[in-house]
Amino acid sequence: MMLRNAAGRRAVATAATAVSLALALTACSGTTKDSKDTGGGEKAAGSATADPNAPLKKGLKIAFLPKQINNPYEKIVDEAGIAAAKEYGGTGKEVGPSDANASSQVSYINTLIQQRQDAILVAANDPNAVCGPLKQAMKKDIKVVAYDSDTAKDCRQLFINQASSEEIGRSLVQHLGEQIGYKGKVAILSATQNATNQNTWIEFMKEELKLPEYKGMELVKVAYGDDADQKSFQQTQGLMQAYPDLKGIISPTTVGIAAAARYLSDSSYKGKVVLNGLGTPNQMRKYVKDGTVEQFSLWNPEELGYLGSYAAAALASGQITGAEGEKFKAGKLGEYTIGEDGEVILGEPTVFDAKNIDQFNF
Repeated sequence: MMLRNAAGRRAVATAATAVSLALALTACSGTTKDSKDTGGGEKAAGSATADPNAPLKKGLKIAFLPKQINNPYEKIVDEAGIAAAKEYGGTGKEVGPSDANASSQVSYINTLIQQRQDAILVAANDPNAVCGPLKQAMKKDIKVVAYDSDTAKDCRQLFINQASSEEIGRSLVQHLGEQIGYKGKVAILSATQNATNQNTWIEFMKEELKLPEYKGMELVKVAYGDDADQKSFQQTQGLMQAYPDLKGIISPTTVGIAAAARYLSDSSYKGKVVLNGLGTPNQMRKYVKDGTVEQFSLWNPEELGYLGSYAAAALASGQITGAEGEKFKAGKLGEYTIGEDGEVILGEPTVFDAKNIDQFNF
């Protein structure tokens, strides 16, 4: 089931399709008109020549660096990417911090450089904090692919985006608006304050809320649970204490929405406060079935990791450089085309509800 857009609204699907080909998040292919950095991406892509007929190299070493090592969603992504590496004769591993602080990934990047990995895939906690070591990696011909949460554009060759950021942000507001009758106070429960993907989605949420049909809705708070279960639980509790007449919460983070659902399910607000956002079916199944949550959205995280792994292998094998318009094959997922600023989009997310949630297991 694809994301549903309300009838008569701005043709978001058309806009999302365009964005899917050339999304606003940026990368360092070195071929874009505003790419001026010479320390990383420009050297990595601008001076390289793609050979689309080159075979994938055997024995490639790739490493996944998630926001935090104990994040169940990113564990699914990374394990799928590691499994994909075996398909093309490479080896993969996952390393990372136990917290999602802005600078917590830096030391791991430095270690991966010393280990001479062929490619580093990073879900950035902060778009800029990781840039220094990632540029050093690219200078040493280690390919850098951002996934899930982007870095600054000159700090990597590709960004594997789960879906159109505009479609994600706007659709979550659209769904919540429909559920609460376009009236009432709403809040957002995000991950960390510096998370690139979260902040991009939130900006599109705010843009959507400016449209006339949402004049009866008020965004009262953006709270941050730092992708930590207990803190997200406490932030949800705090939102309800501060705004007891709150009508809805959007949590665009799998950790946050599960924690918020857990709080609401055992509170007097169950059935009165609408919770929507991004979650995995296995995390959210019980909350859908007990009536705490009506619906939520997500893409397939296994496919995200799989695509990222093949994209990194294509870079490391010289099939692509990260330039717009280049194509590569991602195993069973088929062919993908690189969009503007080195972005590759997995596809449209799915809306999960009581009717279809048992069809999925991740």
